[in-house]
Amino acid sequence: MQRLFVALRPPAAMRAHLIAAMGGVARARWQRGDQLHLTLRFIGEVDRHQAADIAAALGAVHHPRFALALDRVGQFDRKGRVDALWIGVTPQEEVKALHHKIDRALARVGVAPDARSFLPHITIARFPRSAGPLGSLMPELAGVPAEAFEMNEFCLYESELGHEGATYAILRRYPLA
Repeated sequence: MQRLFVALRPPAAMRAHLIAAMGGVARARWQRGDQLHLTLRFIGEVDRHQAADIAAALGAVHHPRFALALDRVGQFDRKGRVDALWIGVTPQEEVKALHHKIDRALARVGVAPDARSFLPHITIARFPRSAGPLGSLMPELAGVPAEAFEMNEFCLYESELGHEGATYAILRRYPLA
């Protein structure tokens, strides 16, 4: 079985900026550069035959290149505690359009549509269950730059969960034209 997801991999300059801004929040488990991505669609556990069908279906997705800029800082809460810290992107319309195309392609090979609402973001930190309120977010992230970065491809990733967090491997790249 493989645990799969589809994502945009931020360009090196965007990843470097995010890494440089990380720090200053107690109990945060910061993402490494190889973990930074914008999830377009979480798929979950599939067998190798379905994984091959998914890879082929994604090859039929056609979408133009687009530019994204880092936007705002946010957090996901779960049961009254902070679960993750994230950076939003702007504009969101192109990312949402690509998400919908991917969702439709996956439905054609038997992957159920995603029932959750889609919020384009890059997770930059996760927190242990014992983390409480964050208070004010770090000043380095408050002034996230508006410089846009071009997105040239989306990727099919495999995720392996481990004691030190997840490791991600790109299985296939799909160009945006």
